[in-house]
Amino acid sequence: MKVFGSFFRNIMRLCIISGVVMAGYVWAQTTGTDPGNAGRAFYAAALSTGIAAIAAGIAVAYVGVAAVGALAEKPELTGRVLIFVGLAEGIAIYGLIISIMILGKVQ
Repeated sequence: MKVFGSFFRNIMRLCIISGVVMAGYVWAQTTGTDPGNAGRAFYAAALSTGIAAIAAGIAVAYVGVAAVGALAEKPELTGRVLIFVGLAEGIAIYGLIISIMILGKVQ
C-alpha cells in the first residue's frame, strides 16, 4: 500500500503542475485565435475539475470515517458531523468554479 500511495502522490503532483502550467498559459492569452488554446483550456479545465473531485473524495473518506466513529460514541454530534462532511465536499465545487472560469476565458 505504501508503494501505491507514493505512486499516487507522484501522479497527483504531475497533474497539478501540468494543470497550473496549462491554466496559466491559457489565462495569459488575451488576444489571438490560436486553435491550440481551446485544447489547452479544455485540458486545464478537466484537470482542475478532476483533481478537485479526487481530493474531495479523499477528504470525504477521511472525514466520513472520523464522523462514523464520533457518531458511534456521541449520537448528538450529527449536525456538526454533517457540516464537516459538507466542507470536505466543497473542494469539488471550488474545482468546478475554476473550470468554469477557465472555460469562460476561451475564445
